[in-house]
Amino acid sequence: MKFEQQLALKTIPSWAIYYLNYKKLKSVLYTDFERTSSGPVLTDSGAGAKEPVGDRSKANGHVPSDTSDYDAFRALFLSEVDKVNTRYVEQESEAREKLTTLKTQWKGGEAAASESSKAEFIKLLRQLENLSDFTQSNITACRKILKKADKVSRQTMTLRLWPLVTNLRFAKSESDEALLHEARAVWRKRAAIPIAPEVAEVTGTLESKMRRLTPAVATVSELDLASFPAGQISRVWVALAEDGMGLPIRVPVIIAKGTVEGPVVGITAALHGNELNGIPLIHRLFDEVSPAKLHGTLVAVPVANSPGFLLSQRGYTDGTDLNRVMPGKPNGSSPQVYAYNLMHRIIRHFEYLLDMHTASRGRVNSLYVRANLLDSRTARMARLQNPQIIVHNTSPDGSLRGAAMQRGIPAITVEIGDPSRFQKRFVRNALIGVTNILSQLRMIPDEANASEFEPVVCTRSFWIFAKSGGILTVHPDVNTWVRSGDVIATIHSVFGDLEEEYFAPQDGIIVGKHVDPVCQSGNRILHLGVVENELPAVVDDGHM
Repeated sequence: MKFEQQLALKTIPSWAIYYLNYKKLKSVLYTDFERTSSGPVLTDSGAGAKEPVGDRSKANGHVPSDTSDYDAFRALFLSEVDKVNTRYVEQESEAREKLTTLKTQWKGGEAAASESSKAEFIKLLRQLENLSDFTQSNITACRKILKKADKVSRQTMTLRLWPLVTNLRFAKSESDEALLHEARAVWRKRAAIPIAPEVAEVTGTLESKMRRLTPAVATVSELDLASFPAGQISRVWVALAEDGMGLPIRVPVIIAKGTVEGPVVGITAALHGNELNGIPLIHRLFDEVSPAKLHGTLVAVPVANSPGFLLSQRGYTDGTDLNRVMPGKPNGSSPQVYAYNLMHRIIRHFEYLLDMHTASRGRVNSLYVRANLLDSRTARMARLQNPQIIVHNTSPDGSLRGAAMQRGIPAITVEIGDPSRFQKRFVRNALIGVTNILSQLRMIPDEANASEFEPVVCTRSFWIFAKSGGILTVHPDVNTWVRSGDVIATIHSVFGDLEEEYFAPQDGIIVGKHVDPVCQSGNRILHLGVVENELPAVVDDGHM
């Protein structure tokens, strides 16, 4: 996988011209190599980059001994890191001045209440978050290109050039992180929402006792967030439809309302009734969150498709996939009415949405996120979510994510492993991702946690389908790479004869795969993520 592609896909679009030009540096490096090694044979590494073959430069009797052989690369490298440093210094100075001004304005408390002041502060926080991402990406790019230069030139380029990088402010200073931490601390000092005395009495040290109380849970026909008390966790049933006896078909909703105003973040799970990993994630999140320290409101629907959940099936009672009929219809079919009421009674109140899914029955998934990476809000949410893979996908029609995005609610889909089971490791890492997003939104005091995974960003993905039926074996594991032409699956007859082989149509990473050996023609075999140079304006793998 080409690092330059991943760097480009993770770049902040409006800052793109200020990043280290890794592609150009690599090109100049190989040009210098060709000039100094008397025309060695070069070969394609498989990802489009030219690499020197073995020790052929030595065979040609030329082993460079001085960086003067690579003057063009060295000059360009120093120019590029100076460009990065200039951008860092400009943005850091500007952010520092803005923070000083806003702190002065907010000191009296009056400016903190004005919408314009809040907007300016949010803009500053985003600027500092961008600066932090920019810094880390460019430091990594410097290390990568110098490591490659060591390999190509057989010289100690890193030893000679890395000290020059570390003397620059963007690499040696941590003031961007310090400013971000300070800005978040100032933001969190806004005036608190008044808490009723009876609520205040059970917060703080008695909060854990409050959690153990299990009062009767009311059923409502509409989620009214204003009606819930600040500083505590509330539970309600929300009725979305009626069954054949006229009884309400309800979904459980958990609300943690903070003591300070802030965003409304919604989490949904089990929209497909047998996709369960999101449920323990929600339970653990609400067990850990402290409403007394929360800014904003956290709303979770642990089981969004209660009829399907009770039947241990993906779809609604009639088998309809609810993630194909959003936003529903008020006068449509039963699943359309259910979907409409889910959107209008619950989802429309959210300002951000995380929709938790897993693979379908008979399949397994990596821990991955589907998001529109052209939207800066959802791109950042995807990176913070702690996935193994991020797939660029622009919200297909009929999906909950697409319906939310159409309403202006930034939404991502989080695929947490396999169906009909709880997977602790995936749940733990997805939970870290959720808390990272809450931290980024300044809802909780915790700083974002480092990801266990370095996610692979795919510009698109697609499924490979079976042409015939039989006994299916899919060979590569999820989250592994295949090259074009590799055998990825075989189908045998029930008598054991090899009927068909399937080959990877191009290089890619395995996002998910089919594990049920019983295969009919048209079954999905393998979900392949592809890394290319640009993000398409519209892309849909048909998988919701």
